[in-house]
Amino acid sequence: METQKNKSVRVECVNISFNKMYSKIPAYIFGFHGCHESVYKRVIYDNKPMIKSTNNYDWLGHGIYFWENSYERAAEWAYSRYGKDGKVIGAFIDLGYCLDLTDYECIHTIKRGYDILVDLCKALNLDIPKNKSGGSKTDILVRNLDCAVIQQVHENNNISGLKEYDSVRGMFTEGKEIFPGSEIKEKTHVQVCIINPNCIKGLFVPKEADLKYDLP
Repeated sequence: METQKNKSVRVECVNISFNKMYSKIPAYIFGFHGCHESVYKRVIYDNKPMIKSTNNYDWLGHGIYFWENSYERAAEWAYSRYGKDGKVIGAFIDLGYCLDLTDYECIHTIKRGYDILVDLCKALNLDIPKNKSGGSKTDILVRNLDCAVIQQVHENNNISGLKEYDSVRGMFTEGKEIFPGSEIKEKTHVQVCIINPNCIKGLFVPKEADLKYDLP
C-alpha cells in the first residue's frame, strides 16, 4: 500500500517546472565528419552543401552528423569504412536550440515522443521499431527505435507549432571495456546531429599540430 509520504513525493516530481533559461549550450564546438574522399572534395573544394542522413537507423534522427571535438574518432570511422579514400571534414558549429540528451529536461521530451509513437503505431496497426545489434557483440548499432522517437519529437513540434530544434546531441558508450570490469568503453563519444544547416558556421581542413610549439 502506498504511504501518504510517497504520494506527496510523487506529486512534487510531477509538478516540476523546467527552466528554459538554461536550455542553450553557451559555446561553439568543433565537429568532425568522417566521409568518402568524393564527399570531402565536393564540400571543401566545390563549396557544395553537406547532405543530411535520412536512414531509419540514425542514432540521433535525421541530419548532418559530427563527432564533437574528436578528430580521431571521425578519422577511425572514415578509414575503417573507406580505407585510403577516407577523409575528415572539420566544422565550427553553434548548436542553437539543441535537443541535448545529456540534459535531464530533454529526457522527458524523448519519453513523450516515445509515448506518442506507441499510440500512433497502435492506431495504424504498425509494429513499433526496434533497436538491434547489427552484428556487434558489444553494442546496439542499428537504432531504428531511437531514430523513430526523435523524429516523432520533431514532428510533434512541427504540428503543435512549437519551436523546432536546430540540433540533437547525445553521448554514447560504445566498444569494449578499456580494462576488465570497467564501465568506461574504448569508443565512448559525443555525437551531434545538425538539422538546421545555419548552425554550421564554417568548414575547414583539419591540420596537424606544429610540435615546435605548445598547444594553447
